[in-house]
Amino acid sequence: MNKTTPIFIFSFFIFFSLGTLAMVSYQPELTERFKESYADFLSEPVPTEPAVLPEPIAPVKFDISQLLPFKGRIKKDTYEDHLIAAEETGVGTIKDEDQLFNLVCGNFLVEAKVGIGYKVEQLTHSFPYMTPNSKKVLEELGAAFQALSGEGNYFTITSATRTEEQQKNLKRRNRNAADGNSSHSFGVSFDISYIRFNGIREWNQKAQKNLETVLNHFQQTGKIYVIKERKQSCYHVTVR
Repeated sequence: MNKTTPIFIFSFFIFFSLGTLAMVSYQPELTERFKESYADFLSEPVPTEPAVLPEPIAPVKFDISQLLPFKGRIKKDTYEDHLIAAEETGVGTIKDEDQLFNLVCGNFLVEAKVGIGYKVEQLTHSFPYMTPNSKKVLEELGAAFQALSGEGNYFTITSATRTEEQQKNLKRRNRNAADGNSSHSFGVSFDISYIRFNGIREWNQKAQKNLETVLNHFQQTGKIYVIKERKQSCYHVTVR
């Protein structure tokens, strides 16, 4: 190594140290900036901890004698009601898949596949995730439907949580899809088919009537909002 190299490095270190000392000594306002920046760094918010999941949902039993009497047509709630409920009880607007899976990893959204009285079909334009409370209500809906229809009977979920990106893409393909905000993008809405029961796509008046009786009960007891979407052959449900 050249002998001048260590001397150069040592000299550079001495001059740099003296320059830093002079800057701090004769420019107190700069020192204050350093302190403020450091304080701001320390005061950065701590990332939100994952949500605490509720206890595993035990098999729900439903006494059909509790069901409210139902005749005629199910009441149609306004879409504004659905949006307000979604904004109040959901996880906020889910913009894309990255945000959705971060919510899943944080336990703010949980997967729904199959349970007593219901089954989620293979979804192509949405994801089988929802808030823990929404899944709880779905479990209750399924249990009530099976109690009314008989063991082994179930209804089908045809759509669940959609990101804003998916909603925009769906609008391009389907003119009936909602413009702007959709309650599906908050993790608290899902669609129940009224022409698909027990894995069979057909008109089943008795099964549809049982489903409407259950939906009416949960609607009137303040747990859900409901809209019958005839073109999509489903009931759009939002958990309140």
